[in-house]
Amino acid sequence: MQGEMPATHVYSPTARALHWVTVAAVLVMIPVGLAMSYRGNVLNIWDELTNGLYSAHRLTGFLLLWLMAGRLAYRLLHGVPQDEPTLAWWQKAASHLVHWLLYGLLIVVPLLGWIGVSLFPALTIFDLFDLPALTKPDEEMAKRVLGIHGKLALATGALALMHIGAALHHRLILRDGVMRRMLPWAK
Repeated sequence: MQGEMPATHVYSPTARALHWVTVAAVLVMIPVGLAMSYRGNVLNIWDELTNGLYSAHRLTGFLLLWLMAGRLAYRLLHGVPQDEPTLAWWQKAASHLVHWLLYGLLIVVPLLGWIGVSLFPALTIFDLFDLPALTKPDEEMAKRVLGIHGKLALATGALALMHIGAALHHRLILRDGVMRRMLPWAK
């Protein structure tokens, strides 16, 4: 689809802003999560940097959870644009599946992280305040929950990379309107 895209096929400015803030949060969360885990669990380094990484990860995850709850509410209340008309039925189905999986994972993963740090307990953020505890401490359960959290976070990253790959494929190879629908400057 060349030229201007009908406004009905473009996400709203609010939906686009929420999307790109989520992208930024995920781009921070995954590398920080890997770095803090490597420093703390592999190298056994528990210094100010490691504690700062854990605090940044917990705070960003907590905020991401509420951002995703807001995104989900916004999507359910305001809907989404019609599918790109050039897509085959299976592409539309795959797109919807990936979007709902990402929504689900971006709510479940931070929630599991919050439950895990509640179980540990490790709720302090930069020695300034504590996140509210969701459960009583149980270190063994914390290890299991945080293990699942980590595996699902990696799955989220893999799914996000597939999503990015598909968007770039549509933009650079197919040159259709799929990626333009979410670009910040779209009209």
